Amino acid sequence: MPRKILFCATVDYHFQAFHLPQMKWFQEQGWEVHVAASGNIDLEYTDKKFTIPIARSPFKFSNIQAYKDLKQIIDDNHYSMIHCHTPLGGVITRLAAFGSRKRRVSHVLYTAHGFHFCHGSPISNWLLYYPVERFLSGYTDTLITINEEDHLLATKRLLAKEIKHVHGVGVNTSKFKALNQKEKKEGRKSLGYSPDGFLLFYGAEFNKNKNQQLLLKAMAIIIVKRPNTRLLLAGPGSYQSCDKLAKSLEIDNYIDFLGMRNDIDTLLPICDVAVGSSLREGLPVNIMEAMACQLPVVATENRGHSELIRNDHNGWTVKQDDPMEFAEMIIQLMDNEGLRIKFGKAGREMIEEKYSLTRVLQEQTNIYSKYMEEEGAISWAVQ
Repeated sequence: MPRKILFCATVDYHFQAFHLPQMKWFQEQGWEVHVAASGNIDLEYTDKKFTIPIARSPFKFSNIQAYKDLKQIIDDNHYSMIHCHTPLGGVITRLAAFGSRKRRVSHVLYTAHGFHFCHGSPISNWLLYYPVERFLSGYTDTLITINEEDHLLATKRLLAKEIKHVHGVGVNTSKFKALNQKEKKEGRKSLGYSPDGFLLFYGAEFNKNKNQQLLLKAMAIIIVKRPNTRLLLAGPGSYQSCDKLAKSLEIDNYIDFLGMRNDIDTLLPICDVAVGSSLREGLPVNIMEAMACQLPVVATENRGHSELIRNDHNGWTVKQDDPMEFAEMIIQLMDNEGLRIKFGKAGREMIEEKYSLTRVLQEQTNIYSKYMEEEGAISWAVQ
């Protein structure tokens, strides 16, 4: 009988975007892979998928039903390991797994993709999220953090049996890579862009945290001096408020709202600079993918951006509420091709050294392997 692992998160897209390599690895080891999340994506490397009504907001009543459903799933399947992700997915899964973990049927792992309580976050976040995470960390066998700030915080304040640092979710450096100038121009032509224009790229969901409005305000400053600039905004969610702002700033002809895309590896290499405007990040994949494509980066100051971007080395971080500073950094890069090349190469080297998919998968599987070895001494009989 194959051993089983359950992966849980708020939405199934999370696994589609970030965790298929780990799921594939488990199947290659002969394990049965189950997934529980909201959504209807047909996931690869998944033997069984459960759709449960987890909502992102902690105040939705559907989360009560999600807890009941998940508890039944866990009780019925006797998983050797349960690995949960996302804030609500992590809370509900660990509560539902309490009985199984207490009987030593399941080892429970949680990856924090960025604590909502952190240096500089509102006091309300500390009051709401920190007590919950501290309590649940006591019922977590391994707590995995993806940036240094969260790892230090967890080590000092949380109660998990084991706290590990993994360098994000990994970037496929064979898929995300730079183009030479000829290839870049041909790629632009094929997608309808001027071969001689200047392209900025940001890939992120449209929501308050991702703060695309800052980029639009910066663009209103940039195009006065550099009218050959375009900003490409890709990502799911409603962009109506951003479109309205772009029109009010009279820059809508310089903005492309691309929606949800599955060809980011094609779009990124044809661009000149990657930008990021979010208020809060754990360790942003969009920035790592851009660095792998040898793009210099200008992004707002937060723990995730600051861990990846070293000022004057592979880009710059700027204040979260200063579109003028943002615009000035972009213009400086526009006017200095040598600096763009220097920053781009340095970013690629950082990704290859620390954040490649091969490196991160090894870090992750080292954690899994510890429990897989312990499994040899654990009876499958459920008392």
